[in-house]
Amino acid sequence: MPSMLRYPVTLSGMRIRTATAADFERLPEVERSAGERFRDIGMPEIADDVLPTPAELASYPFAWVADDPEPVAYLVAAPVDGALHIEQVSVHASRARRGIGRALIEEAARAGFPALTLTTFADVPWNAPYYERCGFVRLTADELTPGLRRIRAAEAARRLDRWPRVAMRRA
Repeated sequence: MPSMLRYPVTLSGMRIRTATAADFERLPEVERSAGERFRDIGMPEIADDVLPTPAELASYPFAWVADDPEPVAYLVAAPVDGALHIEQVSVHASRARRGIGRALIEEAARAGFPALTLTTFADVPWNAPYYERCGFVRLTADELTPGLRRIRAAEAARRLDRWPRVAMRRA
């Protein structure tokens, strides 16, 4: 995996850095904790979803963690149609609402791609409305690239469309 950081970025005593092989073992617990918030808004299926394996997380060509000193948040991404597609941003519940997710997104923005893309739940406050505050815009169906169409189709196959979803882009 290429290292995009020239130096570790610090945020309130935490470091944002490229993920290492050892980090991937710890990240499913971060994901589990972050997913629990969905239980409180009537989406227990998301909270109970199968966690990514360390091998799945390690397969992404771009991965960053925030550590203190153990990983408390992560972002994984891969190129899709010329943009860097953020597959997942997760922050441990004990560290939520401190700007960590935004700092990870800003690190991804420095990776040298002309845009960032992602797909997310349209109405969950810490999903699409949050990403809009981070500079993302919702894409219409006509604006989806072929890669984003494939991602949305895979999400529909996993039944994630039980709740409204949206693709977003940030130049």
